[in-house]
Amino acid sequence: MNLPPSVTPRAFERLSEIGAADDGKALRVAVEGGGCSGFQYEIALDEPKDDDLVLEGEGQKVVVDSVSLPFLTNAVIDFTEELIGARFVIENPNATSSCGCGTSFSM
Repeated sequence: MNLPPSVTPRAFERLSEIGAADDGKALRVAVEGGGCSGFQYEIALDEPKDDDLVLEGEGQKVVVDSVSLPFLTNAVIDFTEELIGARFVIENPNATSSCGCGTSFSM
């Protein structure tokens, strides 16, 4: 069964802290060809579009376009803070390998 991606409370909290919804923006998570492993994630603040899957929580939105959605089946969108920096991360069970950068993967 193909389930849509999910978003952690921590990711929604971070979107709230940066005021994304206040500016009419959502966190867009997309998959594009490229990167050192074949595919790469594009994560940016953007306005929701008509064909997007919209995931909502805490008054915030995360959107995924219809082309990227199959690549993100059962994935978890999270936010992490480490010594090297803070960023949104994707835990993708569909990726067979990933690059050290964390934004590139293969299937």
